[in-house]
Amino acid sequence: MSNIPGDLRYTKSHEWLRSLPDGSIEIGISDHAQAALGDLVFVEVPEAGRMLSVGDACAVVESVKAASDVYSPVGGEVLASNDLLATQPELVNQDPYGQGWILRLRPTDDTGGADLMDATAYAAEVVAAG
Repeated sequence: MSNIPGDLRYTKSHEWLRSLPDGSIEIGISDHAQAALGDLVFVEVPEAGRMLSVGDACAVVESVKAASDVYSPVGGEVLASNDLLATQPELVNQDPYGQGWILRLRPTDDTGGADLMDATAYAAEVVAAG
């Protein structure tokens, strides 16, 4: 079973999000997603200042097996991207919930989030997907 921290929220497309103390949100891909992709060789992150709506493709993760879009689970303005991933994409494989974060954003009032799951629901989703 994948590592699924209980303090995060998750999407069906395997993104996670963490609320930070300053009100911003940190986003990455789940342990399950990085394991399914295999060793990452490239990560494209969004530029600061970009406005995202719920469900927008906002980043790309690429492995030797496949490339996959990362979708924004909430709407808002990109505050920062993890620039380390340009030279160290393997951080997503090694530490998907820590150093492998992809972006941080300031959520807008219309952030969506109705489809976000807690760890228990996400674990059930991963098992159901097989």
